[in-house]
Amino acid sequence: MKNLILILSLFVFIASCGNKSKKTEDKLIDNKKKSEIAIVTEEFIYEIADAKTPQCHASTIEESNGVLVASWFGGTAEKNKDVGIWLSRKLDGKWSVPKELVNGVQEDGSRYPCWNPVLFKAKNKPLMLFYKVGPNPREWWGMYISSEDGGETWSEPVKLPEGILGPIKNQPVQLANGTILSPTSTESKTEGWKIQLETSTDFGKNWTTSKDLNDGKEFGAIQPTILNYGNGKLQLLSRTRQGVISQNWSDDYGKTWSKMTATELPNPNSGIGAVSLKDGRQLLVYNPTGKDWGDRVPLSVAISTDGKSWKRVLDLEPLTEKTDKEGEEYSYPTVIQATDGMVHIVYTWNRKTVKHVVLNPLVF
Repeated sequence: MKNLILILSLFVFIASCGNKSKKTEDKLIDNKKKSEIAIVTEEFIYEIADAKTPQCHASTIEESNGVLVASWFGGTAEKNKDVGIWLSRKLDGKWSVPKELVNGVQEDGSRYPCWNPVLFKAKNKPLMLFYKVGPNPREWWGMYISSEDGGETWSEPVKLPEGILGPIKNQPVQLANGTILSPTSTESKTEGWKIQLETSTDFGKNWTTSKDLNDGKEFGAIQPTILNYGNGKLQLLSRTRQGVISQNWSDDYGKTWSKMTATELPNPNSGIGAVSLKDGRQLLVYNPTGKDWGDRVPLSVAISTDGKSWKRVLDLEPLTEKTDKEGEEYSYPTVIQATDGMVHIVYTWNRKTVKHVVLNPLVF
């Protein structure tokens, strides 16, 4: 009798393993089908063999005068003094050879690393590239350059006013009345990680900043992204150290904000990117893993109609049997919707190059 029970238990175990394997296989096949339908283009902005720097990170993308412009920081490694801001433009279907636009060399000859470029173009205004310079995120300062010709030529660097950092990772949004809202954050060893919102009513000439929108204790949050639902309703989604993406809401065009709370979405303390689509839906690109400094693979796309319930619809970089969770990194996405309705995403590909993916959002 005992032998019979043992045999039956073994049979159930084998069947269970088989079902799990089949479910995993079906999931991979389903993602492959979605990828084939939804992905219009996927490409490296430059091939790894042609890299100008050993490492790159924190890419950004914008459309200006019909041209796609991408930027990132690159050097020997993040935080090193040789890290500068690089740029490439897509012309005649091909990305141009990357060139270094700016670096952290100071007037006295000293040099600091550059960080987190953010491209942004207000309506009928020049293309702007915000970035940070400084020894670390606690001591850096905000800079920007601008371009009148779609990123071909650029102004001299300008330092932002004291107390204004500019967009920390994700792009500003422009409201219907022209007001620009810029998502920013600060990192402190004593006060924690906190998010703020910077506002300009004169197209970036002058800025004001909000109070802190979290206490840095319940949630250590940075790098917010803004979603615009219309009629004054806005949502901030932020990276946190608590294993989740956090949220703040506003019903008055960003003048006041709700207390920060957790969303249903996991976060491994890694940057996210999101955009409000023209059809009213919200699209998020994120790493759907948890815990502080967790895995940065897979990299996925989620869709929501209300910002509260999210559906994971596609893995841009899926988990496979060969995935090295500790060694691989697909992270720090930036996402825009171009004038033709297509969604453009750029992200770090193993710190070796920048990947560009074009999605048709109508598939989801």
